Formats: sequence, C-alpha cells, structure tokens
Amino acid sequence: MAANLPVAGVRPRAERRSHPAVDEELRRLVEAGETGIQVAAVVDGRLRIDAWAGRTSEGGGLVDGETLFPVFSVSKAVTATALHVQAERGLVEYDAPLARYWPEYGAHGKDGITVGHVLSHRAGVPQMPDGVSPEIICDWPEMTRRLADLEPLFPAGARNTYLSMTFGWLLGEVVRRTDPRRRPFGRFVREEVCAPLGMHDFYLGVPESEQSRVATLTFPERPPCPPAGSLVRRAVPPAVGLDPDVFNRPEVRRACVPAVGGIGNARSVARLFAMLAGGGSLNGTRLLGERRVLSFLEPRPDHLAVDEVYGKPFPVGVGGYWVTAPGVLDTAGREHRVLAHTGAGGSIAWADLDTGVAVAVCHNRMVGATPEPLFARLADAVRLAVT
Repeated sequence: MAANLPVAGVRPRAERRSHPAVDEELRRLVEAGETGIQVAAVVDGRLRIDAWAGRTSEGGGLVDGETLFPVFSVSKAVTATALHVQAERGLVEYDAPLARYWPEYGAHGKDGITVGHVLSHRAGVPQMPDGVSPEIICDWPEMTRRLADLEPLFPAGARNTYLSMTFGWLLGEVVRRTDPRRRPFGRFVREEVCAPLGMHDFYLGVPESEQSRVATLTFPERPPCPPAGSLVRRAVPPAVGLDPDVFNRPEVRRACVPAVGGIGNARSVARLFAMLAGGGSLNGTRLLGERRVLSFLEPRPDHLAVDEVYGKPFPVGVGGYWVTAPGVLDTAGREHRVLAHTGAGGSIAWADLDTGVAVAVCHNRMVGATPEPLFARLADAVRLAVT
C-alpha cells in the first residue's frame, strides 16, 4: 500500500531565499559536521526562507531545494493531521475506541483504547510485534494484522507510553477505514493533506521516479543499543531501528511507514506547520477549524510524568503534536504558543501560533543526544531574518 502518486500539477523549481545570518549558520553547521541540511520558514503563508547547504551523502552531490530528506517522527505531525481532517469531517471522534472503526483491534483487551489515547501516546501499546522486519513494516495489511493481535502492556490512559512506531499504523488504519473511498493511507495524505497545502515534496512512500532525490542518511556516532527486554527496545526493535541501515533501503523509502517514514524537503514540511500557525488555514485553504487547532496546545494528562518507554518526561499534547517538550521550545521559542515535532537524529519543525511563523529543518547526518538543542542557533538566525 505504498503511496506513490504525485500531487497534481508541476512541481515548482526552488528559488533560493535566504539571509546572511541564515547562510552563516548553515555554513557553520556544515563545518561542524553536518552532511547536508535544508531550512525553510513560512510566515503568514509566504515562503520567506528556503535555504540549504552541504551534500546529499558523504562525498556525494550538493544539496539543493529539490533534495528530499527522511524526517522520522516529524512524520507523526502529518499523520495526526490526517486524523484531524477526518475528525473535522465528522468521521472520527477522539473519545471513540479504535475498535469502533477497526473492530479487529479490540482483541485481547484493547477495546478501551481510544483515538485520543493514541494521539496523546497513552494507549499502553508502544511495543512492536515480535519478529518484525523491514519487509513486514513495508506490508501495511500484515503490520495492522499483527498490531491488532497484540496485548496491551498498560491499561489504556494509565501511563505515558510513547508510540515510537505504532502511532502511525494505529491512526493511519482508522483514517483508511473511515475514508469513504478506502484509499491507502499514504495516498490519502497526498490527496487530502499535501495537495491542499501545496506540499508537493512530502511523501509517505517515495515513488520510484523521485528516489534519486533522497539524501543518504549517515549516523557517525550511534548511541548504544538498548538492553534486551527493555521497553524502548520493544518499541523500536533493532531489526527496524531508526537508523541508516533500515531507512536508506529503497523498499523502506517506497513504503508507507507513517510514524517515522516521511520523506520530504523543508519547504513542504514547513507548509504543514504554516497551516497550524495560521489556525488551520493556509493561503485561503482551510484544512482544520481554528478552535480545533487551538485545542492541540493542551498538554496530555500527566505530561510531566516519566514516559515508560524512554524513562524521562516526554511531554506532548493531546492532538499528537509536541507542545512543551524540553529542547523543542528551546529551539522554537519558549515565550510563544508552539506546536512542534522532532524526529530521530535531529529533524525538527514547528508552528508559532503567536507570530504566524512556521519553520522546518531537515538533514541527513543523524545525531544522538546533544548538550544543547542542535538547531537553536539556526532558529535564532531564521527569526532574525523574518522579523
């Protein structure tokens, strides 16, 4: 069920839009070790920054505006938005059990897990199925069948349990089953989220014709593998780890892996967040109601409590976007109302609802934990450029 349909129309060629402070920070980042990087900022619906630096791989060609980057969990913001589109249309209710829309999912005591529990990462089912492999995560029917057969690890709504990978299939299958046309989820996203917002270069399943544009991931200093039996290892098994060994594979790039498999350029990702910064509307196209978007700013219950998967507070909002996570607002701006999401390896995007500024940063050199937010200085340069 890979989505490989292009948005109708001709993809616009990139015209570089930058500022000396942004260019200087991009240069510094590349000198400090970044392989390739893009940054884009949309302000009140207008693309103000669309800049790049570095190479598509170690020793490879130069990054340009057409280069596509894996963005890992920034994909969750796109997937959550697709779910909210269905809620906006009256086809999904947040308080309804997944089993209302997906009866098989109610097996083994999961009948109490609601759509809202999944959006807020409190569903109690963070684990991937045993024996999962790259081939299986590329097979939507098989993945959803296996997820429906799992037993919950925690009662629904009782604990913070970040759904590193399962988030996407759980929400995506609800969207697919509530779509009157029963489109594959990746196609739904292209047609109902990307096309209306002009996100010409974002994919959950990159078509073969665009594979050559995808930057190669590198991970120079990988963190140690979590210990066997740990919850984080069950949530992200090494066989499908969030790293180049898996996500550089062409078949994985072609597949719809909706929580972590999104691939796009910075200007397309920024347009999604520009819609949120605009209260659900972008350049006259309204995707979500303003009241609904404002509701996403509410933190999930017990948002300061330790997340059972990662062993630290992992505060996210009730709508599936990040709202108060440490490090995110250090980059996006602590003084404003922000919806954001980060991705494994450092990708990040955010919407500032107070200023109307939306920013996305994509890159291909994955990093682990850093002593300070990776792109805070770049974010400051962008703010200088657009204010």
